[in-house]
Amino acid sequence: MQFLHGVEPAHDLTYGDVFMVPTLSDATSRLAVDLTTPDGIGTTMPIVVANMNAVAGRRMSETVARRGGICVIPQDAPIDVLKKVIDGVKAAHTIFDTPITMAPSDTVADAMSLINKRAHGAVFIVQDGMPIGIFTEADAHRVDRFSPLESVMHGDLVTVAADGDLAAIFEQMDIARVTVAPVVQDGRLVGVMTKKGALRSALYTPAVDEQGRLKVAVAVGINGEPAGQAEAAAGLGADVIVVDTAHGHQTKMLKVLRDVRSAVGSLPLVAGNVVTAAGTADLIEAGADIVKVGVGPGAMCTTRMMTGVGRPQFSAVLDCAGAARSLGKHVWADGGIRYPRDVALALAAGAASVMIGSLFAGTHEAAADAVRDPDGRLYKENYGMASQRAVQSRTQKDSAFDRARKELFEEGISTSRMYLDPTRAGVEDLIDQIVAGVRSTCTYSGAHSIDELHNNAVIGVQSMTGYEEGRPLGTSWS
Repeated sequence: MQFLHGVEPAHDLTYGDVFMVPTLSDATSRLAVDLTTPDGIGTTMPIVVANMNAVAGRRMSETVARRGGICVIPQDAPIDVLKKVIDGVKAAHTIFDTPITMAPSDTVADAMSLINKRAHGAVFIVQDGMPIGIFTEADAHRVDRFSPLESVMHGDLVTVAADGDLAAIFEQMDIARVTVAPVVQDGRLVGVMTKKGALRSALYTPAVDEQGRLKVAVAVGINGEPAGQAEAAAGLGADVIVVDTAHGHQTKMLKVLRDVRSAVGSLPLVAGNVVTAAGTADLIEAGADIVKVGVGPGAMCTTRMMTGVGRPQFSAVLDCAGAARSLGKHVWADGGIRYPRDVALALAAGAASVMIGSLFAGTHEAAADAVRDPDGRLYKENYGMASQRAVQSRTQKDSAFDRARKELFEEGISTSRMYLDPTRAGVEDLIDQIVAGVRSTCTYSGAHSIDELHNNAVIGVQSMTGYEEGRPLGTSWS
């Protein structure tokens, strides 16, 4: 990467402070760009879902891995819950979405409590393993909530075969004028396919382990027994371990990293967070393969306003990525993502992948439950992992006194309504936007891969009015 005028500014920069200049390019197609991440963990697109309680869970993990990324399960998950999550992800199909299934005698109220947990928006009524009907939210209009599903479901199903060609499945659904269909194999329901899902499966390559199962990462903290927790997570099938704390450049972290490395062997190990080259080098020396970069840029984080500590994210990623690359390792840019351009700029600065949390909080797949406001709009509650709410969850085993004392100190927002955008309510909708933007960025800079994007990128510094000039206007200028 180089700066447009040849000299790196003396002051630190955020994503909004910079822009990328187009250069001579022989990359003629966005689809020819290979977004396989250079960090060696086996992801085929550079998106990592941050380990936030309200965001990362089984639904998010399987959906994102199906499209080539990876999700980090939060450190607060008890071992029995963690097992269910990992088992669920590993059992999920790599192409078809997971169906929501109910019995004919289940009620409309039962179905409505689950229907917004999946972006496909359908509940399949199953009998002896075979789908016999479909229920959508529209079917609940003016219907008694205690009505059995068999009385309101649509029985004229269009089913698709599990071994069908994706293009043929799309054509079948297009001719039948349906957007969602059950996938059937040997007379049993095995998944869900949507028209967009068929297109996406032809464009994305899933992130899978050696057994062909979807990948998942697990976070551990630095308190308690992190080495034991990491070893247990690895034993359950976790593909990546993330040692996570707000201030990663501390002696306790270095000791924990060495212990975790001994416990998990050669399993990919991520650690953070830091914002300096020195912090990056120390974590790598202690055993990290990948370093998480970012202190304070997250939407739910109040660290900078509370403490004055942190660093503008673009400069932090640039500095840390340079240090990691000199040691043959990599960084993830963690936080500060508001638009697809920010992902592209993080990769240009040298990140192997970009961690996203709050941007994905208002989606069907986010772990929080969907709630309707008085106007009927769907939203999910999001909160920071250093907030009082997160501390309460993390310290449930402490005494009431110790728990109350810890809750006095918080550096995050405890509740924020993240409304679901009806036009982009699924995480895959946002992934489509991000990946399309990054692929296009690569063609503008003559890059065919993430490494080439970093090598070719020419970065300029802009004023706030320069940034505003690039923002689209609405339908009216008045």
